[in-house]
Amino acid sequence: MGRQKGEPIHGWIAVDKPSGMTSATVVARVKRAMNAAKVGHGGTLDPLATGILPIALGEATKTVNFAMDGRKTYQFEVIWGAGTDTDDSEGKIIATAPGRPSAAEIEAALPTFTGSIQQVPPDYSAIKVGGKRAYDLAREGETVTLQARTVVVTRFSLLSAGPETAKFEVDCGKGTYIRALVRDLAKALGTLGHISALRRTRCGPFGQERAISLDNLEALGHKTAASEHLLPVATVLDDIPALALTAEEARRMSLGQSIALWPVAKRSPLTGLEPGDAVQAKCGDKLVAVAEVGNGMVRPVRVMNL
Repeated sequence: MGRQKGEPIHGWIAVDKPSGMTSATVVARVKRAMNAAKVGHGGTLDPLATGILPIALGEATKTVNFAMDGRKTYQFEVIWGAGTDTDDSEGKIIATAPGRPSAAEIEAALPTFTGSIQQVPPDYSAIKVGGKRAYDLAREGETVTLQARTVVVTRFSLLSAGPETAKFEVDCGKGTYIRALVRDLAKALGTLGHISALRRTRCGPFGQERAISLDNLEALGHKTAASEHLLPVATVLDDIPALALTAEEARRMSLGQSIALWPVAKRSPLTGLEPGDAVQAKCGDKLVAVAEVGNGMVRPVRVMNL
């Protein structure tokens, strides 16, 4: 295998994604602008959507799952009376309905869509069906049958309501499709609806206060690696406990070896660790690995080369 091209840059950047661009395109442009050897993203945004797209560079790509598992906040606008094949304004209208809900009717319906709910993802989604993406099957004209999944919506707020549109803000967990939320809310209100604008304002620890526009990032180029916009690899690990390793324990774990839990836990101010829990294994300020607690042992899951 050939040597990766680009510089070994490690950390996270919160990019404010523009509308009309795929998440993969943003990743490619960041990689090129920063001349980074390895780049990925934590949590896909639809092309229509704008807002926070966490970009992982180098060893941060090993922590992407933690970014995707974080709570997310979205603001969006809904147009009532028309359903599209994609459940947003990028699709074609496939049905219309005369109903236009009032603000009071909307407010009364929102509790049904708050908490742990069942949701069928949109046909145009990245869910795999028989090894193919659902959106690819839908584009080919095939009937897509997706199973309902449990998702968590912790807050669903109506921001404003007009005769034809309404604006909302939602806090939700991993796997929640805002397009499906709108589709189902409209149905509950006796009408149809689709998203006309969508913005993610928070993704785990990344908010708008930490974000940089793609244009500004490209203007800074590789100099961003030394700027305040590059956040530590461990940024997405703030919610999991840290174990303090000795130099010898760090050496062993960096080689992929498990170490005994008791002596490490004894010197770390932690309680209640259970098998299967994720932990940060650190030697001083250096992140050695993302590890997993086992029966009396700590096993490295992703070793960091920092």
